[in-house]
Amino acid sequence: MRVVLAEDLFLLRDGLTRTLQEHGCEVEAVDNGPALTRALLDEARPAPDVAVIDVRLPPTFTDEGLQAALEARRRRPGLPVLILSQYVEQLYANELLAGGEGAVGYLLKDRVTNTDQFIDAVRRVAAGGTVMDPQVISRLLRRGAARGTISALTERERAVLELMAEGRSNAAVAGGLHISESAVAKHTASIFAKLRIGPSADDNRRVLAVLAYLKR
Repeated sequence: MRVVLAEDLFLLRDGLTRTLQEHGCEVEAVDNGPALTRALLDEARPAPDVAVIDVRLPPTFTDEGLQAALEARRRRPGLPVLILSQYVEQLYANELLAGGEGAVGYLLKDRVTNTDQFIDAVRRVAAGGTVMDPQVISRLLRRGAARGTISALTERERAVLELMAEGRSNAAVAGGLHISESAVAKHTASIFAKLRIGPSADDNRRVLAVLAYLKR
């Protein structure tokens, strides 16, 4: 798996590079926005299987990484992107999800210290999945609750929704809540009915639809 990694802090960039390489990845590491754009869009190079990108990169240290990622996904639709951020930035999550194509992730940097979680997130995004940091999901859910968009959901349905939004399969949701898969399916159907979101067999699009609704 070919990974483009964009991180300006040397120690973190070096650590993530080593971790990815130890798990069989070919890594191209860059430390600034222009170099990232070249790595993602240079047609002379093969497209990466996934890009792991820090939101804030030189030269602006604002949202250079995110903007490079969004431009790359516009020009290479469906390019898998896993965004890393120091803080919960809801606007960044909204921009990343706006296209609705899937193959996206948003993790806080604290998560990358857990090798298994980080590698799992990279692989899930590369495979077309959606990975959202639990803190980002909680922020979106709280915002939805404040507007009344999820007030109709039961406590169990909210728990199912939160795990769904993390990109979990029905089996994983069932395991996490210690209920049957058939119960998860019933809760999921009820969630979509209450939120007026058409159900889909595609888990990634289902997650994106839920998040898109909650962030409106």
